[in-house]
Amino acid sequence: MNKDEVDIMWQQAMQESIKDGEVYIRYNFAKLLAAKEREKSLKLWMLLDDVDTADDIAKADDAIYRSLCRQAHKKRWDVLTGDEVDNAIRSRKQA
Repeated sequence: MNKDEVDIMWQQAMQESIKDGEVYIRYNFAKLLAAKEREKSLKLWMLLDDVDTADDIAKADDAIYRSLCRQAHKKRWDVLTGDEVDNAIRSRKQA
């Protein structure tokens, strides 16, 4: 997630907090952030499920299976950017 996306999410949290008469923005921000991360996790899981489905579709044809897997494989960058992956790997190594 880039800084612009975080700023947009913060603005949304602020608007929700004001609308709901809440004093603290951080709780709405945490809910929005968690929902965004769950959405990414679900999208990645669905891509893994597509690979499993490809296996069912192309049992006897390895070329078709590889083609279907490549299509699913490319879509991972629609969910996470290379920078996000690099940052996550760096953070994990530091922990």
